[in-house]
Amino acid sequence: MTVAELGHPGPGTTPLVTTCGAVTDAQCAQARRTIGWVLRRHRLDALARVRIGTGVRPEGPVLVQVNLEMGELPVRAQAIGPGGFAAMFAAERLDRILDGVRAGVVRPRWPDSRRPLLARSSELRPVARRKRCALSNVTVAEAVSILATMDYDAHLFVDAETGMDAVVYRAGPGGVRLARQHRLGLPTGAVPAELTVRPDPTPHLTEREAAQRLCEYGLPFLFCTDPCSGRGRLLYRRYDGDLTSVTSSDIER
Repeated sequence: MTVAELGHPGPGTTPLVTTCGAVTDAQCAQARRTIGWVLRRHRLDALARVRIGTGVRPEGPVLVQVNLEMGELPVRAQAIGPGGFAAMFAAERLDRILDGVRAGVVRPRWPDSRRPLLARSSELRPVARRKRCALSNVTVAEAVSILATMDYDAHLFVDAETGMDAVVYRAGPGGVRLARQHRLGLPTGAVPAELTVRPDPTPHLTEREAAQRLCEYGLPFLFCTDPCSGRGRLLYRRYDGDLTSVTSSDIER
């Protein structure tokens, strides 16, 4: 059975919905119903936090993001689409991710027509948000799993093999690609069969230089090394067109 069929698997927790923008009551009700159905199908007594966002026009695209914990494992799903379908798209993504978690095999889905990359050239856009995160020190295989369970397009982490910052991201013929700051070869140990490695070195760019390159070349995101700190920076385009910068919280201000 699919989310679109909306059967009745049993009782469960009602998702908590928050909104931003011109979100209608009907869109909120649909999100509670479809996401709640997925929770019941997986017999999860977990609080799902659903965020629905739109622009100023009610007829514009709607962004739906779901966050929950499956045991101690954080899970996230995100989708964008027309107002009447965005919540269903997010519910289907969440359902697929939870199926993968239970099966012990979660892989990024690529290419994904339901969530195209935000790749378009533009004038220089501002960095609207700067996120300083405690980066996970994990293997490449573990980073790929995080990429999939958190439904990211790109994930910044500390590569346990090299101790250097790295990213895994949705790309390439196999679906996922690795970029490390200094080492270009394949990682040792077990890695997903679909993994490819970016063959060129990571560029050294300031935040402004990175933003200029991302906007000029129409990139959805860009991984670079900050010339001052020597640490990695992940810069990506937001759905509103502005940019977000992600760096390690270990970097001194």
